[in-house]
Amino acid sequence: MILLKNLTLYDGTGSDGYPADILIDGERIARIDADLSVPDAKVIDCKGLAAAPGFIDIHAHSEFSLLVEPAAPSKVMQGVTTEVSGNCGMSAAPLIGEAAKARQSEFAELGIKQTWENFSGYFDALDRSRIALNFATYCGHGNLRASVLGYANRKPNEDEFRKMEALLSAAMEAGAVGLSTGLIYPPGVYSETGEIVRLAKVAARYGGIYTSHMRSEGARVVEAIEETITVGREAEIPVQISHLKTAGPANWNKISIIIDTIEKARAEGLDVTADRYPYTASSTDLDAILPAWAYEGGNAEEVKRLQAPATRAKLRDEVLSGHPVPEYWNRVMIASVGTEGNRLLEGKTLAEAAAIRAQEPVEALFDILIEEGARAQAIYFSMSEDNLKTFLSLPWMMIGSDSTARGTSGVTRQGKPHPRGFGSFARVLGKYVREEKLLSLPQAVRKLTGMAADRLKLKDRGYIKEGLYADLVVFNPSTVVDTAAFEDPYQFPHGIKHVLVNGRFAVRDGKQTELRAGRILR
Repeated sequence: MILLKNLTLYDGTGSDGYPADILIDGERIARIDADLSVPDAKVIDCKGLAAAPGFIDIHAHSEFSLLVEPAAPSKVMQGVTTEVSGNCGMSAAPLIGEAAKARQSEFAELGIKQTWENFSGYFDALDRSRIALNFATYCGHGNLRASVLGYANRKPNEDEFRKMEALLSAAMEAGAVGLSTGLIYPPGVYSETGEIVRLAKVAARYGGIYTSHMRSEGARVVEAIEETITVGREAEIPVQISHLKTAGPANWNKISIIIDTIEKARAEGLDVTADRYPYTASSTDLDAILPAWAYEGGNAEEVKRLQAPATRAKLRDEVLSGHPVPEYWNRVMIASVGTEGNRLLEGKTLAEAAAIRAQEPVEALFDILIEEGARAQAIYFSMSEDNLKTFLSLPWMMIGSDSTARGTSGVTRQGKPHPRGFGSFARVLGKYVREEKLLSLPQAVRKLTGMAADRLKLKDRGYIKEGLYADLVVFNPSTVVDTAAFEDPYQFPHGIKHVLVNGRFAVRDGKQTELRAGRILR
């Protein structure tokens, strides 16, 4: 038994903190009371520290990195005890046909051998890796479509619909928590609303939820929100809007319309919530700058289009039309590449990369994508701090990192990824609670824990309560702070003292242990 003494306890409900001791017996919380004395327990004095439920990263992308970095230090060291992956239409399964082929380059980089096609097989592989945190996942619509239709830009026929429905049913029966879409990425970008509704109805029958990286987060963000709400209404399924934002200065003034649209839907009785990371820069594929038609057929076909003079000229016109302001190229930073020849470009903006290569930015973009086989990551500095604060303060907003679990060495240390992967949760507690007082500490803890557990129907987690699993974070509210930066993202936060997963120390006295007690939450 473990006895954590002299804590200020924040239980995940949003209630004020109160003095308490916590007794842990095995995997669960046995007792919560003031001034507990248990002769056989190992006593840990936590004077001056706060305890919260383990943080739940409601929006993550760690389905493959956990196979090679199961200790998940970037997440565990900032207090994350449950990781929710399979977002943005991309999940670990199903991986059949073209869906599997499209992942082989990533698997080769990570040193992964695909031994599964469905979630049951994937969960077996993940179990064998002995993960340090708990894991839940959505089933990605992109996986369903690519497994059945490949990367074709067309509607599915009835037989293909039934195959996708069967794959989704199998995923839900294996333990997926719902359906996710990534409607700016191939092949999801080629789907129509009716296709999403039909599949969401399958997830709804299993009590799942629908989460979406919407069709637009910029010029057509309002229309995208309306489409997402339509799916929820017609499929009768709860809706989670992924990383809600207003991308691009021209769209910052749409925030009131966005909030009004969502709150009107909620007032009608629709179950609509959202998540967000606490930064004003986003991160995704570098080729997200291209129009959707450029992706058809997969990466190889995209590269061919970039190489063909006539098609390249058409792409140039469309990209420059969409981004006419020269300053745009200073707001896109290359985060990671796969070739050694382009390694010096990591951490450089496209404007800086173009200067190094003596090219125009748009031409540098095209050539980098050709050289990288259309596989490069970028960071986009496109959002408003005022809007971010407004979003974070909304009562139906949760916190997610939108990132992959990484280590500070090995194959998962690649490029200069967004610092949200190492800093999101500490940043909320340090910057937006202590420094700026945007949120109270009880409010923030609720957004990081109980609210997410309720959303995902996670049994016996997300709260500090007798009988629940002992997923806990012990931290110093006066010092907790993120240290990861865009220039050096591989930095752990300060002020996280202890992290327990299923009653075992994943972090003890600010250092990660070798214990890996996580489990798959089906």
